[in-house]
Amino acid sequence: MTLLDISYRYGRPPGEAEMRALRDMGEVYGIRRISFDEAGSVIRVEYDASRLEEPDVSFLLRNAGLDLIEKLPPAQLAA
Repeated sequence: MTLLDISYRYGRPPGEAEMRALRDMGEVYGIRRISFDEAGSVIRVEYDASRLEEPDVSFLLRNAGLDLIEKLPPAQLAA
């Protein structure tokens, strides 16, 4: 198992439907944890890189309805 974190800045805050979809995303094999920094409009996903790749994670987030603006570089992950 190779755990990685990836963070994205999002635009429109997720509504009820998006939050349900994100909760369901937690059932995807390889997704370990999803957390939000609402003040900074950042979502952080911990995932198993032996199961998923970064494009898979961004696809799942967009498919859940999240308005992703940009992937944050690792230096900006502190929160």
